[in-house]
Amino acid sequence: MQLRIDPKGSVRCLYGEAIDLTVFGSTRIHRASHVEPDGEGRWWSQIIGGPKLGPFDRRSAALAAEQQWLEQNWLGADSE
Repeated sequence: MQLRIDPKGSVRCLYGEAIDLTVFGSTRIHRASHVEPDGEGRWWSQIIGGPKLGPFDRRSAALAAEQQWLEQNWLGADSE
């Protein structure tokens, strides 16, 4: 799990259960995307306010692409 801590002490990350995030204080969780199959059984990841990634043969591949995109383009960004 990657954590991004700004100079004011706010922590930003992709949600996961590797650590208890409440140790940092109050939390706000927002949906970043939707991973859904299409009518042909292929999987797509629609980033909210961003691109549609896919198609993928497996849901796990769509989830991995989603995570990679969010880590590079949201977590690595200077602002929300």
